[in-house]
Amino acid sequence: MKFISPKTDFAFKKIFGSSDSKDILISFLNALIYDEQPTIKDLEIIDPYNSRPIVDLKDSYLDVKAVLNNGSTVIIEMQLLYVGAFEKRVVYNLAKTYGNQLESGARYSQLKPVIALTITDFIMFKNSPEVISKFSFKEDRALFDYPNQELKMVFVELPKFNKTLEEIDHLAEKWIYFLKETPNLQVIPPKMAEVPELDKALNIANRANVSLTELEEMQKREMWIEDRRGEITFAKEQGLAEGLAEGLAEGLAEGLAEGLAEGRLEGRLEGRLEGQMGLILRLLERRFGEVSENAIAQIQQLSVDQLAELAIAILDLHNLEDLSQWLQQKLSR
Repeated sequence: MKFISPKTDFAFKKIFGSSDSKDILISFLNALIYDEQPTIKDLEIIDPYNSRPIVDLKDSYLDVKAVLNNGSTVIIEMQLLYVGAFEKRVVYNLAKTYGNQLESGARYSQLKPVIALTITDFIMFKNSPEVISKFSFKEDRALFDYPNQELKMVFVELPKFNKTLEEIDHLAEKWIYFLKETPNLQVIPPKMAEVPELDKALNIANRANVSLTELEEMQKREMWIEDRRGEITFAKEQGLAEGLAEGLAEGLAEGLAEGLAEGRLEGRLEGRLEGQMGLILRLLERRFGEVSENAIAQIQQLSVDQLAELAIAILDLHNLEDLSQWLQQKLSR
């Protein structure tokens, strides 16, 4: 048995946003928003899923919207890639959904609460180990709630969740495990099947229940996302390498100036050079894995200018064999 990833358009919307998914979505939202309490009794899914092909792949997020039995609106969004000003966009969508409830001349008392549930495939809050984070309006010092809490934000950061199937017990953990690990399952685990809504969600995600057209569209989406991830990784590595090259030049220049002023030129330059060389080695290990002792010995023979060249050249090297050829070429001159 093979399963499709819930982190793709078709699976996410088919599982949580189809006309037959009401019970799944109620269980999911009660677990993640309401601490597993049966707060939501009923809801209406807005613009339910249908199997029409994706026209535009430019967005890296998936979304479902529902109106709860108490009139509250919930925006469920899964963000696969970090994009610029993402934090602002979450707040904007929340506020826009809240404000759009009123037509011209309507009373503010008619406004209903709006909740933004955002699931990210990257870490947003690096200073917190919590997988689930919840935000609402509070007074800065005394931390009491603003009257009539109408706007709330709930975040689920998938990379922070590292529990195994044997370690999960709570319903919220089971739903997060479902989002993150479904493509790696071979069967429906008994621990998941004991929750009827999860069992139903896994059966929807079963590849045997997905049409060939849907699978093809899903694969296009996955390829597009991986291409964007590759572009982001390359941009980060390029920025790191260029910064490293600039740091080499600036650090050595600073060491030269300080050494001349204090009469300890040789020691200053040697310390700076070793520090910058260490940065280059860490960058190489991050890109290619363990670097051989022979390659390290060759790097230690490079001049200051050649070290700066290597910091930039790392971007164009594909493997350790390319590194060896580059070193041999430089050292033979």
